[in-house]
Amino acid sequence: MLELSTPVQYVKGVGPRIAEVLAGKGIRTVGDLLHYLPFRYEDRLNPRGISELRAGEMASVVGEVRNSGLFRTRSKPIFQLTVGQGRARLRCLWFNATYLQDKFIPGQLIALYGKVEEDQRTRELQIIQPQFEILGDRAESGEDAAERKAAESLEIGRIVPIYEAAGPVTSKRLRRIIRTALENLTPELPDPIPAMVRSHLGLISPHAAFWNVHWPEPGESFADLQSSRTPAHIRMIFDELFFVELGLELKRRQQKAQTGIPFKLDDQVRAAIKKILPFHPTAAQKRVLKEIAGDMEKPYPMRRLLQGDVGSGKTIVSFEAAIIAIENGYQVALMAPTEILAQQHYFSARRILENAGYRIVLLTGSLEADRKRDVRRHIAQGNAQLVIGTHALLEEKVEFAKLGLVIVDEQHRFGVIQRLKLMKKSGEESRSSTPEPDVLVMTATPIPRTLALTVYGDLDLSVLDELPPGRTPIVTKEVSDDQSAKVWEFIRKQVAAGHQAYIVYPVIAENEESELKAAIKMYRELSGKVFADLKVGLLHGRLDADLKEQVMRMFQRGEMQILVATTVIEVGVDVPNATVMVIEHAERFGLAQLHQLRGRIGRGGAKSYCILMTGGKITEEGQRRLEAMTRNNDGFKIAELDLELRGPGEFFGTRQAGMPDFRVANIIRDAQLLEAAKREAAAVLAGPNAEISSEEISRALVTMRSRWQHTYGLVEVG
Repeated sequence: MLELSTPVQYVKGVGPRIAEVLAGKGIRTVGDLLHYLPFRYEDRLNPRGISELRAGEMASVVGEVRNSGLFRTRSKPIFQLTVGQGRARLRCLWFNATYLQDKFIPGQLIALYGKVEEDQRTRELQIIQPQFEILGDRAESGEDAAERKAAESLEIGRIVPIYEAAGPVTSKRLRRIIRTALENLTPELPDPIPAMVRSHLGLISPHAAFWNVHWPEPGESFADLQSSRTPAHIRMIFDELFFVELGLELKRRQQKAQTGIPFKLDDQVRAAIKKILPFHPTAAQKRVLKEIAGDMEKPYPMRRLLQGDVGSGKTIVSFEAAIIAIENGYQVALMAPTEILAQQHYFSARRILENAGYRIVLLTGSLEADRKRDVRRHIAQGNAQLVIGTHALLEEKVEFAKLGLVIVDEQHRFGVIQRLKLMKKSGEESRSSTPEPDVLVMTATPIPRTLALTVYGDLDLSVLDELPPGRTPIVTKEVSDDQSAKVWEFIRKQVAAGHQAYIVYPVIAENEESELKAAIKMYRELSGKVFADLKVGLLHGRLDADLKEQVMRMFQRGEMQILVATTVIEVGVDVPNATVMVIEHAERFGLAQLHQLRGRIGRGGAKSYCILMTGGKITEEGQRRLEAMTRNNDGFKIAELDLELRGPGEFFGTRQAGMPDFRVANIIRDAQLLEAAKREAAAVLAGPNAEISSEEISRALVTMRSRWQHTYGLVEVG
């Protein structure tokens, strides 16, 4: 009998050569094979009669090949196939499909799936570019009658699973292989999900789930199959989500078992916080600070994610948290992903905190060697109370005297491992009893709750869902670049009124293969011709750090009216006087990026405008992104749509986010099951009790650890 851990090459019909092909799809064991689910199903139990077909519907048709051939038009060759059922006939067309010339012979049984259309000229029904499978093939004529009949029974007279082909291994071949694996699978599959959880959700057994998801019973709802909502799908999806959430819940509990720093929050600390506030905080800022301060008072380390849309005031909240640690005699490290953002935080911190007597230093990779040494010495001696920097903070030479709080900005740009590395720099590493510093992770990328539950499930969540008073909603318009003269005139009027503008380009320099406008070339044109009488600056990632800082300082002081830039200004740039953001080739930017760029304006009291200029052909998805921007200012709504458009794996644009590689779950579609998995994981780790035994908990944890390493590719837990 086959086990889930059996190498796939030992399944009948596979062997070493096919096993190598399947490995390219991540299929190495029988378990991997059975988790390779159909991407859709065809109802060949009651295939449609050709005479019953209606234009506009998606349909499965099983018929007999009558004739086929290639004919050429002036523009392209077209392959035509005629399929029949008795006297009824259906025409199928494929464009540029010369490879089909010798594929079909009259008399073959064939299954087709596609959209039925009406030929405008002849009024006959046809299917263009249908998916197809040959059910009776010449290659199988050597099989004995019994085996051929068994093979045909998998293809017609039932609901048939359709798989994504793996190279030369077709969907039909995969059906045979998966069926063979199921027929030889040991019936004694252990169930790692505790009985209590199975009972709460009414889950079927793993064995039944594998059979029914690949070979549905005749009475199964076709709609539930197509939407992955059968009991078999739910069992497999929940199984995957549950062990991710179990790992995250275990991490949370282990963190709470660690020794932390119970910071005091007395009248002196409260007075110090009030002293640095530059404005009256919003209700959301007060609520979030209370959550953070409550965590910092506890005897175990804080692990909290602070989410807030652009301009919601995360920075001031993080400085308030820093004051709590500093007033208790500890140091604070604030790590940012780019030098520009680190410098922004440094200048903000000096403006807000230095007058109150706090000592702040900046450590980045571009500092001169002598300056770096001085900064490191101040950090090691404890003279520097707030240390702001980039990845340079992670260098081995950087040692803190007494690190109490780690603040990580734009966390999705760092890896989990980097966060841990900074946390370990608490000064007295040789002493195992050294308290762990608190960690506050910040992001201006609004993260839908479903994603936060999987990527940041080990962190408590705080959300700044309110903008400071006086902020006016940004007006966002989409225009084509043939209206650029009007846009430049609008910028000129805004500058005449005393305001400033950004003009953003997708690339720094020209590329012969690309039609995109480039920042350097457009800077020359704009500064030399269009705005020759105005002061125009240029900012991009290839400038050295000193020049970047000089340009930003000039723009912030109002010595430049227009800043031509790339997405280097996406985060952390704060110029309240800037009221216009023009984004050229806006259709080429991601939704989150467009929203981040727009967040650079609307920071003062004046009305602000974001102009999305498009050039060339726009894809359907590109148009949806632009429409989302013109209709929404709410970052969370934009993030939800962005997640739907791009999918979880691409949402952050980096694997470092720690996103698990799901095989059957889809966290957008399966949001409710994800919530249930989180709830049940917490209930399991609250045991043992009357409902769950220590043996069941132990078995679930063993499974979870192997899954985290082997299947999900996440870091080890506990």
